[in-house]
Amino acid sequence: MTKAETSASTSRTSKPAADVDAYIAAAPVALQPQLRKLRAMIRAEAPQATEKMSYGIPFYEYGDKPNTFQSRLIYFAAHKTHIAVYPAGDARGLEQYLTERSTLRFPIDKPLPMAKIRALVRTRAKERDPGTKAKPGNPSDR
Repeated sequence: MTKAETSASTSRTSKPAADVDAYIAAAPVALQPQLRKLRAMIRAEAPQATEKMSYGIPFYEYGDKPNTFQSRLIYFAAHKTHIAVYPAGDARGLEQYLTERSTLRFPIDKPLPMAKIRALVRTRAKERDPGTKAKPGNPSDR
């Protein structure tokens, strides 16, 4: 087994999921509705984001510099005891779920705080939106 396959993720497959649909289908049945809701919210808040798999988990990339740190919008993962969202960035209003510098852990026995996660995704998308960064006529922004 490779290192990627020994993740704490709840996936029981011997290889990483090929796409987000497969990832959610491999998650415990009880978590699947929350994962689908989280996915739908991310897609609604950042419709131009590219949905991918990275590190064996769903990942959304957004911005004018694909495949860079600056384009990372958000990841999520199902675990045995929680649903994780990372990178958290500025987690205003979600501090009680922040466990590391950039990891939010939501207990599986409670509903996800969707309004707060939505605000986080919206803020991160706005920070990465190519149209909001550059100001016309300012060469230092180019």
